[in-house]
Amino acid sequence: MILVDADACPVKDDIYTVAFRHKVPVHLFAGQYLRHPDHPLISMTMAGDAFDAADDLIAERAGPGCLVITADLPLADRAIKAGAMVLTHRGETLSAANIGPKLATRDLLADLRGGLDGQALGGPRPFSKADRSAFLQALDRALRMLGA
Repeated sequence: MILVDADACPVKDDIYTVAFRHKVPVHLFAGQYLRHPDHPLISMTMAGDAFDAADDLIAERAGPGCLVITADLPLADRAIKAGAMVLTHRGETLSAANIGPKLATRDLLADLRGGLDGQALGGPRPFSKADRSAFLQALDRALRMLGA
């Protein structure tokens, strides 16, 4: 099963395409309703407005045999600890070996932003065709590893 942190996920349509090919169920989690294909392999849970509500639902369902798609590092950490595989929407595999340093960097940058009195540090680079291609390759590889 693919569990998707769907609110800001730019690769949902790509996930559907690959999931249909592999015949793997996809479950979307979002704060509010998102359009999605009316297909037996696709389901959705609206988590509501509570902070991290969708993340909590994903973490509860994550486990061995699941693939979680998220860019949220604390959620990724929870999913990894539950035994799930984790991919970002840019095709990066997150694992027990790399999540700790990524969380530390995230926290450091948050502390730096807090001390800059509103000055912008920039943000993530724009999502590109290369990112989409890397994601599709990583998704296909991950599903094969999970036996799909």
